[in-house]
Amino acid sequence: MGTFLSLPLLFLFLAISSETCLAATDTLTQSQPITVGQTLTSSGQIFELGFFSLNNSGKQYVGIWYKNVSVLQVLWVANRDNPIAATDSTSSLTIGIDGNLRILDGKGKPIWETNVSTQTNNSIAELSDKGNFVLKDSVSGWILWQSFGAPGNVFLPGMMIGMNTKTGEKHFCTSWKTEDDPSPGEFIGGTTSDTPPQAMIWRVSEPYWRSGPWDGSQFLGIADRFQGYANGFSFVIDNQLGSVYFTFNKYNISDVTFLVLTLSGSWKIMHWGIKSNTWYVTWEQPNHPCDTYGFCGALGVCNRNGSRNCECLKGFVPKSLEEWSKSNWTSGCVRKTELLCEKNRSILASGRGKNDGFSKLKNVKLPDKFKYIADENSQGCKEWCLRNCSCAAYAHVSQIGCMVWAGNLMDIQQFPSSAGEDLFLRLASSELGKDDKKEKLIVGLTTASGAILLVAVIYGLYRWRANRRGKKETKTKINWSDKLNHSTDMLVNRVKQNNSLEELPLIDFDEVAAATNHFSLNSKLGEGGFGPVFKGKLQDGQEIAVKRLSRCSGQGIEEFKNEIILISRLQHRNLVRLLGCCIEGEEMLIVYEFMPNKSLDTFLFDPNRRGELDWAKRFNIIQGIARGLLYLHRDSCLKIIHRDLKASNILLDEDMNPKISDFGLARTFLYTQELANTHKVVGTYGYMSPEYAMGGIFSEKSDVFSFGVLLLEIVSGRKNTSFYHNEQYTSLLGYAWVLWNEGSAMDFMDQALAESFSLGEVIRCINVALLCVQDFAADRPTMSHVVLMLSSKTDCPQPKQPTFTFQSLFQSRSDDTANVITTSIVEGR
Repeated sequence: MGTFLSLPLLFLFLAISSETCLAATDTLTQSQPITVGQTLTSSGQIFELGFFSLNNSGKQYVGIWYKNVSVLQVLWVANRDNPIAATDSTSSLTIGIDGNLRILDGKGKPIWETNVSTQTNNSIAELSDKGNFVLKDSVSGWILWQSFGAPGNVFLPGMMIGMNTKTGEKHFCTSWKTEDDPSPGEFIGGTTSDTPPQAMIWRVSEPYWRSGPWDGSQFLGIADRFQGYANGFSFVIDNQLGSVYFTFNKYNISDVTFLVLTLSGSWKIMHWGIKSNTWYVTWEQPNHPCDTYGFCGALGVCNRNGSRNCECLKGFVPKSLEEWSKSNWTSGCVRKTELLCEKNRSILASGRGKNDGFSKLKNVKLPDKFKYIADENSQGCKEWCLRNCSCAAYAHVSQIGCMVWAGNLMDIQQFPSSAGEDLFLRLASSELGKDDKKEKLIVGLTTASGAILLVAVIYGLYRWRANRRGKKETKTKINWSDKLNHSTDMLVNRVKQNNSLEELPLIDFDEVAAATNHFSLNSKLGEGGFGPVFKGKLQDGQEIAVKRLSRCSGQGIEEFKNEIILISRLQHRNLVRLLGCCIEGEEMLIVYEFMPNKSLDTFLFDPNRRGELDWAKRFNIIQGIARGLLYLHRDSCLKIIHRDLKASNILLDEDMNPKISDFGLARTFLYTQELANTHKVVGTYGYMSPEYAMGGIFSEKSDVFSFGVLLLEIVSGRKNTSFYHNEQYTSLLGYAWVLWNEGSAMDFMDQALAESFSLGEVIRCINVALLCVQDFAADRPTMSHVVLMLSSKTDCPQPKQPTFTFQSLFQSRSDDTANVITTSIVEGR
């Protein structure tokens, strides 16, 4: 990769001016620059910034590296284009009188500078524990420049790599030129402006590798996306501002890990092995010739498991048989039979020709240069393609919608059956074989059967309504049937039977837009499965949080409808309060009370903030969540199963009181109903109960299991996904059980609680949590029993060993090649 350097060489170099080293500090000021031999160190002693040399290059740079890793990895270089002579020991990094950062050589000549237009000379520069070097105004705190905005070849957790299509601004990674030369090489890694976007590597200006489109939770063009790559990655898309960025976050905050664009043009996820004392690769793309862009040329398909790498798509033949015989496939393929729509249309009009059709290609990496067609279902997508002669193929992808292609199809790969999407390739009728006719027959029979069933259902519905004729339905202030088209929704019927929907204000879209500064990035609080969430302030001064449905969201009208109907009926101090909604054109917004302390995970899993959650606050949060769940299960007007309880869905008000949020996946039960089954498993692995994750069976006890996992996270301060197979324990559940069984339960507690914990309460919480995560639903307590056990001092039952720890989601590795945890989420969240 060309960025590793032995620490002894670095220390020898730094020792030249060791007598002038500063005391450890993370801040650079105008009055206190750093020179050769001096460094800045982030407050948590994680990152270090200073002067360094690469092997015997004879050149000197200013850069950032991990402080406590013995084999140095340079993460960022300031003057990558303008090195200083290694013999220059009087160079310095300073802040000028104009507030800009500068590297000066021994003669005082500027070698590199930030060159920002500042309005202050109060600038300071700080090195953060995320590895970000930030130049800011010391008075206002306004950020003037940051190293995360000028990335090199390394993509650190917390960075944003992407572009702004309106301003043309790009934050892309570039590879190094050589192992000893950090100047920009020939590979560039970034994002495209497609809808939906893709991650891309270019070689100079030509595509070299692409990820395939982002469907809201994963890249569709990566066959091994569940084996390390999707973990921690997410896209931030704001169509109004024209910004498209993807971010990388690690699940285990103690991990030393990053993504690097190598000299050879591949993305690699690197981990530091504490036991092996070395760097190792846990994921790499491209890792096969088929991953290289256009390896088989236009209209060719690459199959890494085939007898030969490249084949032509059905209905096409090699453009140059001579080149293909020499395993040179770049010339691609050409169509064998001209499409009817490309001929004289009078042939079709006379009935002497058959219309073009489609051949289904299963489990493929979808081609590049697609076009997104909004508001088309699968059948509409097919018809749109047939109407447009230029349309060569189409696909209707879950979570995205209709995608079409024109011209030559480029960069297609055949995936194993567990990956990829279905592509419908346009062919002349003569190219559609018997298999296609059989498939049409099956489809025809299925359609006919479906039509008969539909008629029966409509007739039954008609008879049911006839029996109810004359009964007067209670009207509400909002015409929900017109707004949400839910007249046949069983959920709404049950709500109507429990009196009427409470009056819920419809808030004007312009009012919400003005409150959020037109949904600006500065107002953005975060992003979930529904879409982005923004902070706003109404004209009367009330602060609000606004959920805005994203087109690329894994959720849609059903979840929107579900959340509004459910939460408008619920009133409890530990549930987030709904203030109103907005349905205008394609815009769907939900307006909530604003929670100033955001979500529980922002404190719990942040090493710098978890100390703010002392034991009293954590125990209050635990009890509040338990009371909120008890209300949902037993005390509300509807019996509700949340189905997605996790730390990020627990919001905290100004007093750190918990509020359960995100009811898009919640489901209602009849009070006589105990279990339900679904073919669509949604939620987040790690929090799902065994019976739900494996069989789609959910009940109150599904939420109890999720609560148990969350309770263990709150006590330990660790994510359930922070354990690897090469460690002694495979999950947080297994770790808690072993310590409990050995009588060492206090070792499980977060060390940040050492000065504030209550021994009895901590032991009780671990006991209750282990009871909640029992394998069998019947062995778990109800939430009423949980609340009782948490609030009383009576003895709790002893738990059994939990064996369901999602071991199948982990990849086994040796001690020198630790695991990457895979969070397999069936529905994008």
